[in-house]
Amino acid sequence: MAIATTAVLYALGILLFLQIPKEDTVLSGLALFAISGLAPLGAVLLTIAIRKRKLALFGINRVAPKWLAIAVAIGVGVVALNIGITSIVSATTDAADVQANYQSAATSGVAGFIGAILLGAVLTPIGEEFLFRGVVFNLLKRYGAWLAVILSAAIFAFSHGINLATPVAFVVGVSAALLMKKTKSVWPGVIVHAVNNASSTIISVIYFQMAAS
Repeated sequence: MAIATTAVLYALGILLFLQIPKEDTVLSGLALFAISGLAPLGAVLLTIAIRKRKLALFGINRVAPKWLAIAVAIGVGVVALNIGITSIVSATTDAADVQANYQSAATSGVAGFIGAILLGAVLTPIGEEFLFRGVVFNLLKRYGAWLAVILSAAIFAFSHGINLATPVAFVVGVSAALLMKKTKSVWPGVIVHAVNNASSTIISVIYFQMAAS
């Protein structure tokens, strides 16, 4: 139910997105962030409400603070690894960069940067982790925890399309799934995801400022 509802909400979000003028790249970027977070988050919360399922079944559990600290450290490591992976992939393939609209929003000024952080590094990680770890990982876990780690990460990665972001998304997915396996909570994965997304936004701004100076 959660997966089907997510697909419907994504479709509705895309229809609304297509109404945005193509030249308005800032609004487009913020809208994409919002859709990425609201569609899966809304679907999972709606499923919980309608089906009257316990939050724990979706990994929405409290977790010891040490795991949040560990997640931050893993997130930093993932960022470093992803910079290397992205550099290699962009240098050796013609994989498309689908982050242009996101970067336009982040580099449009203070309001755009704050919007990109709130939507891209807070809302999106929560929504996507609720779906891909809280739902998909837990559904696949019956076939083996390690299989669930790999498959949920692969599904997460390919949901971003085949482009420059795909290997990055896979690394984030594996890291979040391993933390889910260990803690039975989505929150450490949310932290890893948030650190990665926030770093992408911040790096975009730094690069933009260096190019402009």
